Amino acid sequence: MSTSDHPVVAVYLRPDDLAAALAADVEAGLTSRPKQLSPKWLYDPVGCDLFEQICDLPEYYPTRTERAILQAHAGQLAELTQASSLVELGSGTSDKTRLILDALVAQGSLREFVAFDVAEPTLRAALAQLGRVYPGVTMAGVVGDFEVHLDRIPGAQGRLLAFLGGTIGNLEPLARSEFLSTLAKVLQPGEFFLVGTDLVKDPARLVAAYDDAAGVTAAFDRNVLAIINRELDADFDLDAYTHVARWDPDEEWIEMRLRAERAQRVELRQLGLTVEFAQGEELRTEVSAKFRPEGIGAELAAAGLATVAQWSDPAGDYALTLTRREA
Repeated sequence: MSTSDHPVVAVYLRPDDLAAALAADVEAGLTSRPKQLSPKWLYDPVGCDLFEQICDLPEYYPTRTERAILQAHAGQLAELTQASSLVELGSGTSDKTRLILDALVAQGSLREFVAFDVAEPTLRAALAQLGRVYPGVTMAGVVGDFEVHLDRIPGAQGRLLAFLGGTIGNLEPLARSEFLSTLAKVLQPGEFFLVGTDLVKDPARLVAAYDDAAGVTAAFDRNVLAIINRELDADFDLDAYTHVARWDPDEEWIEMRLRAERAQRVELRQLGLTVEFAQGEELRTEVSAKFRPEGIGAELAAAGLATVAQWSDPAGDYALTLTRREA
């Protein structure tokens, strides 16, 4: 039986599955025009550490802003949802989630916490730590990809699913629509979904948040090439690529790219693949969509999720939107 000391972790994504998915995505992405990679591959242990550093940078406002909104409104969130089970998608270390856990525990409704993440070691470490802090709450975990394994989320009636950090912005519109529709089907009528979204603002601030003066984001971006070198026996020269962050006003998203500073010929020996880069050619490594408050509600409503509350910071930089699955 699952307890706070001995959480049950269901594993639907094993190391071999991740390796196969990486190989397939890299081959497809590097042979497409234009070249692109999924942002999910940025987060090996080195990438996770660099991202933690990014979250503390002065230019990177989303993490501290989301935390401030949660600090201000977690009590109201708990009162509105009365959730007995909290499920966090893309849980990572579940750091900010403690604000929701604290509010639900104080209210007396919470019985279970479920962490959902692709990284099994990180998930297990987080659950062990949370189990010590919340001994009365049952801890459980799902190792999976939220684009594939949403239907594997456990929990009895009364769930609140949280998707924090603006991660939903990494999905392009069609993928985002499919994700929200699938999620709505997973929820039972009356259950809740909380999503964090970065909002449209001055492009200069947005670009600075993804291209900091200290160069931490540049190192984070180039690290994906080190991952490919290691996992697929490739020979990317990391120093030959420059990090680029660009605002697309039509799509209203930030794109992170790696620009080849000279012509490149890259061998991916495990794939038996040779890839040519022209001088100045760019490899897209991430999109991060920014939203408008009315647009968030419309996308959620289209999936069958009705907005219950929406909270923002005084500057209007970021939003947390609470929705409920309608009958």
